[in-house]
Amino acid sequence: MKKTLDDYMNDPDIINEPMALREVHAIRLMIYDEIKDMTPEERTAYFNKATDHFFVSDEAKTAERV
Repeated sequence: MKKTLDDYMNDPDIINEPMALREVHAIRLMIYDEIKDMTPEERTAYFNKATDHFFVSDEAKTAERV
């Protein structure tokens, strides 16, 4: 079963941190679980895809504001 962001947010190692830090650490834990068994090539492809998605969505948001 795949863990949700809420599962990571309630991780006992980070539960007592301020909310902003909990969110950052929960996201880092989630990414780690997604990539831990990947080969270096698969990790590179994963991060390239995430970066491309970020820039495409950012360009769309910028175009909406103009």
